[in-house]
Amino acid sequence: MKYIVILGDGMADEPQEALGGKTPLEAAKTPVMDVLAARSETGLLKTIPDGMSPGSDTANLAVLGYDPKQYYTGRSPLEALSIGVPMKETDVAMRCNLVTLTEEEPYEQKRIIDHSSDEISTEDAAVLLEAVKQELENETYQFYTGTSYRHLVIWANGRVEELAAPHDHLTEVIGPYLPENREIRAMMERSCEILSGHPLNVKRKAEGKHPANSCWFWGAGTKPFVPSFEEKYGKKGVMISAVDLLKGIAVGAGMRNVTVPGANGGLDTNYEGKAQAAVRALLAEGADLVYVHLEAPDEMGHQGSLERKVQAIENLDQRLLRIVKEQMDASGEEYRMLVLPDHPTPLRTRTHSAEPVPYLLYDSRKELGTCSCYCERTAGQSGIFRPEGYRMMDILLEKR
Repeated sequence: MKYIVILGDGMADEPQEALGGKTPLEAAKTPVMDVLAARSETGLLKTIPDGMSPGSDTANLAVLGYDPKQYYTGRSPLEALSIGVPMKETDVAMRCNLVTLTEEEPYEQKRIIDHSSDEISTEDAAVLLEAVKQELENETYQFYTGTSYRHLVIWANGRVEELAAPHDHLTEVIGPYLPENREIRAMMERSCEILSGHPLNVKRKAEGKHPANSCWFWGAGTKPFVPSFEEKYGKKGVMISAVDLLKGIAVGAGMRNVTVPGANGGLDTNYEGKAQAAVRALLAEGADLVYVHLEAPDEMGHQGSLERKVQAIENLDQRLLRIVKEQMDASGEEYRMLVLPDHPTPLRTRTHSAEPVPYLLYDSRKELGTCSCYCERTAGQSGIFRPEGYRMMDILLEKR
């Protein structure tokens, strides 16, 4: 038996007037998901425990079978695992986004235009981060290049502090959300001075792109401990994701990360490459389970783009899920597959929310379902609600 998780980050949403009251997931053309839904268990899954922030960190830990209440120590430490940054017990890791702020006002009066600086390339981001490092890095604060706009700072002998996530406050004046810690705030302000006039940002503006004109620190946490997935479940797992967070969770869990050329976390990611890598891992490389994470629906939700979010969902269905299903069916291998978001990213708010997410659980040996489509509405009508998301992995693997 082979096991597959296809996770469309932030795919769930609210009914949209522009779609006749349908959600993006319901309105999108998803023939493969709809066929699966008619043969699957469908329902709602609570991935965010009560009292915890609705993030991809807590939600994906839960989907992988780790209770966030027990194992979560912060988002950035998981990303540190992916980048290969060694952490001491006394270190604190912080995410360092390269963001776009408005330009004319004093720093505390600026607004966040874009949390991803137009999904800046890793190559451009590395150039800009190097300029910041040259002036701000010291024995206390060490900067590390990640992927796209997502980077890392290790704070020696630091303190875990409440730091606002930039994607939670798009278009808002930043003053109320700046760190109380004077050193961290001063670094953010100085980074803006360094980056605003940087030649690369001047070039980006000339090309009609958002300049990456400030660092934004958030997601602080301490060194994590995540037990081995293979020891926990007796299965060899593979992670396929373009995002450092998911790669870091996999490193902590002892899963193998597969890097797919052209996989970038954006709408133009290499969907087909991810699909082929998943099938190859299962059928040729000895994996028992593959976890395929697709970031694009979440990014489009943060951008507030209805059309592009629908497109990301349709791409997942036709350019990723279809290939995986066809090749697994052709192989003759029996398999179970879980399709779901980690959390909603509503277009209305452009940030994450904690509502339960729709899931479908398909078993190639059985025909279980009667749903006409896979979406929030039909999942809610199924009458199945699973309140502890971290137990879903046990169900997928038939441990209970």
